[in-house]
Amino acid sequence: MSQQPTTNPQLLARRRLARPARPIADYALIGSTHSAALVHLGGDIEWLCLPRFDSAAMFASLLGDERNGHWTMRARSAKARVTRRYLPGTMVLETTIHTAKGTAVVTDFMPRPAIGGTHEVVRIVRGVRGTVNMHTELRIRFNYGEWCPWVERRDGAVHATAGPDAVRISSGVPLTNEDFASRADFTVSAGEAISFVLDWFPSHEKPPVTRDANALLAQASAEWCAWTDRCGYHGEFREPVMRSLLTLKALTYQPTGGIVAAPSTSLPELPGGERNWDYRFCWLRDAALTLYALIGSGYVEEASAWRWWLMRAVGGSPEELQVMYGLHGERSLTELELGWLPGYDDSRPVRIGNGAHGQRQLDVYGSVIAAFHAARKAGLTDMDKVWPLERAIAKQLMVLWKQPDCSLWEVRGEARHFVHSKMMCWLAFDRMIASAEDFGLEGPVDRWRAARDEIHAEVCARGYDAASNSFVQYYGADTVDAALLWMPLIGFLPINDPRVLGTIARIEKELIFNGLVYRYRTEKGVDGLEGGEGAFLACSFWLTNVYVAMGKLRKARALFKRLLALGNDLGLFAEEYDPVGQRQLGNFPQAFSHIGLINSAHALVSAAGGVWELADLDGKAPLKRRRSRSASRAG
Repeated sequence: MSQQPTTNPQLLARRRLARPARPIADYALIGSTHSAALVHLGGDIEWLCLPRFDSAAMFASLLGDERNGHWTMRARSAKARVTRRYLPGTMVLETTIHTAKGTAVVTDFMPRPAIGGTHEVVRIVRGVRGTVNMHTELRIRFNYGEWCPWVERRDGAVHATAGPDAVRISSGVPLTNEDFASRADFTVSAGEAISFVLDWFPSHEKPPVTRDANALLAQASAEWCAWTDRCGYHGEFREPVMRSLLTLKALTYQPTGGIVAAPSTSLPELPGGERNWDYRFCWLRDAALTLYALIGSGYVEEASAWRWWLMRAVGGSPEELQVMYGLHGERSLTELELGWLPGYDDSRPVRIGNGAHGQRQLDVYGSVIAAFHAARKAGLTDMDKVWPLERAIAKQLMVLWKQPDCSLWEVRGEARHFVHSKMMCWLAFDRMIASAEDFGLEGPVDRWRAARDEIHAEVCARGYDAASNSFVQYYGADTVDAALLWMPLIGFLPINDPRVLGTIARIEKELIFNGLVYRYRTEKGVDGLEGGEGAFLACSFWLTNVYVAMGKLRKARALFKRLLALGNDLGLFAEEYDPVGQRQLGNFPQAFSHIGLINSAHALVSAAGGVWELADLDGKAPLKRRRSRSASRAG
C-alpha cells in the first residue's frame, strides 16, 4: 500500500484561508439533452447554461457566490429538514421539505426544448401536509456571472435581457424586483401546487408561448420512463447502472448525438489548486468505452447517434485527430480564463474552452478505430460508409505512432513516448485487421499487421523495466501509470503474462491509497502542473475489470461495491475522490466515471473480464481472431 501522493504545502495553506464551499456531492443534475443545471441540496440552482451545455452560464454561483447568479427555492425556516430523490427511471428531481408546520415537495426538471428553440427550467412547489412558508430568489447574471441584465415586468412575467440572451420567468406568485434580484415569500398548503417556469430564448425574437408546467412534467416523466424501459441490463447492479445510463443520456446533446464529459467547468481536482478544466465538450478517448456501455445495455440507437457524431467530427481531417471536439464537432475550443470569478473553494483560474484540444494524443486513434469496430460487431447499419475514413486514419497513424505525445491524461509538460499511447496505436491496427478479416473489408492488411507487430515489439523492449518486472509510464521512466491496466483488457498481452502481473502488482503498490487508484504520481512533475489531485475513479473501475479478468471475482466485487459507496445520495459521481477528506473532486457528474461503472457492472455479471469485449453482450458469440495468439508470441 502506497503513501498518499504529496500535495503542495502552499496550496494547503491557501486552502485553509479560502471561504467554505458546498461539497460537490451535494449537487444534483437535471437536464434536457441540450443543456443541464446543477441543483444544490438546499434548493439553489447554482449552475445553468442555456441553450447548450457549452453556452455561457446565467447562474454561476457554483464558481463564485450569489452575486454571480442563482435561483433559490427553499423553506423560510432554518430548521427545515430536506431529503431528495429522482423520480424512478427519470432525471426529474424531487426535493421534500419538512418543517414543524407541514411538508412540501419541490420538483425540478428541464423538459425537452420546444420547436423553435425555447428552453425551460421548471420548478413546481406542491403542498403535501399542513402549510410551508417558502422563499424564492432569482439573480440572473449572464456571461458566467458578469452581466447584470435589463429587467422589466411585462405581460405578467419578469423579463431579463442582456446581449443575445433573453429570459422570461413566469410564476404562480408575484415576484418583487429589488437589489438586482427577483424575490417572493409565499405559503404553500396541502393539495396546492405553485409553478415557476424560466424560459430562455434569443433576445431578438418574440417571447415564446408559455407551456403548462404540469403538462411538461407529465411529458418529461413519461419520456424518461420510456427510455429507461429499453434498458437491457438486468443484473445485480441494475439501480446504479440505470442511474449511470440516465446520466449519460442527460449528458447527450440530442441534436448531434455528442456526449459531453461533464456539464461543468473548473470544479477542481484539488481545492485551491490550478487543475481546473472545462469539460463541456466531447472527448474521443471516451468513444469505444461509451459505445460498449450503450450497446451492452441495449441502447443501440444512442450508440448509433454517437457513432455518427464521431464520424462527422473526425471527417475531413483524419490525418490529425483532435483530443476533443465541440457539440457540433467544432474544432476551435480556445481556452480563456474568467478573472471575475473566484472559483469553487478559491480554486483559480476558472477556465472556459480547453487548450488540450490542440495536443497530440495518440491514444485517440485506438479509441476511434476500436469504437467503429465495436459498432460493426454490434450490427450497426451503414458501417461500410465509415471504412474509408478508418483507412485514412490508419494510413496517417503509420507515421504518427512513432512520435511522442501528451497521453490520455493531457499532460501540459514535455511530450513523451507514453506506453499507453503506443498500446492504443497497437489497438488501432489490431482492430483494423480484425474488421478486414471478419467482415471481408479491403485494405493493406499486411502493412497493418507489420505496424502492429512493430509497435508491440517496441513497447515490450522500451516500455518494460526488467528490474521491477513492470511496464512503465513512458520510455525510460521509473514510474507506473494506471492506464497500463488497459494492457490485458485490450488483448495487448494475456492477463497471466508475468510482465502484466508485475505491472498490476506495482500499480497496487505505488498508485493505490486507501483502496483507490490514482492516475500517476503527480509529484514526479510529468504533467507540468503544481499540486496533487484525488483518486481518479475510472482507474479504480479499470482495476475492477482487471481483477475479473484475473479470476479474482471476490476482490473485484469488493472494490466495485466500495466504489458504489462513493457516489452521492443520488448515485452521481465526479471525476475524482479524495479518500482523506472523503469528498468528491473535479467536474460533476463525470461521464467517464459513470461509463466505468456501467462497464465494470457488465464485466462482473458476465465474468468476461475486460471492458473492451462488452460489445459482445448484444447476444452474439464473440468473434475469435488470431490477435491474442500473435500478441502472446510477440515481445
